[in-house]
Amino acid sequence: MSACVVEERGYEAEYVVAHDAQPTMDDLDEAVAIFLGERARLTRIAYRILHSVTEAEDVVQEVWLRWQKMDRTVVSNPPALLATMANRFAINVHQSARCQRETFGNYPAAEGADTNTNPVSTVERREALEEAVAIMLARLTAGERAAYVLREVFGYPYEEIAELLEVGASNTRQLVCRARRHLVGDRQATVSPIRHRRFVRSLLSATRSGDFAELEEFLIEDLAG
Repeated sequence: MSACVVEERGYEAEYVVAHDAQPTMDDLDEAVAIFLGERARLTRIAYRILHSVTEAEDVVQEVWLRWQKMDRTVVSNPPALLATMANRFAINVHQSARCQRETFGNYPAAEGADTNTNPVSTVERREALEEAVAIMLARLTAGERAAYVLREVFGYPYEEIAELLEVGASNTRQLVCRARRHLVGDRQATVSPIRHRRFVRSLLSATRSGDFAELEEFLIEDLAG
């Protein structure tokens, strides 16, 4: 993608420097490193709009394809540009009605979504979320819950989950696999109403605002017992 194309699109223009400026990067290896460093954030940006890990990953892949083809020597702020591209591509997917399947995280409406929500549908989705949280609390261990939510709902990379939970990457994958299996099992444990309410609140906060601090704090405290 040439600089003129970027400027014609408009939304990336503020991150493009003048043509006579010194190149900020022109090496593909550096471009790969920058993209990988931003990948988790791009996935979260797309997920907040699409509420689907699969669709969010598709958007991030599209960002990568555009990023590797464009003239990166004229980009003044690569992270900001990548985030803007992810946001716009996700909104385009949402508005084109290619993201219709229901997922665990489809409550509440994210930025770019239709805000004229039927109140009855909102209540139903809230109830569905509360039921899903109750099932996770009853059937999963704290480690399984943390790994499953971060990976399957919000698309965290395994390495980032491992660092957050202070476990190995291979252990993180095992936790996710066990969580999937146990969710369809018959394991039951007593569900604390307080933990249930806080879990629901932290999930809603993450999907509404994109601030994952409260959710991460809850999951870590839950893991500590």
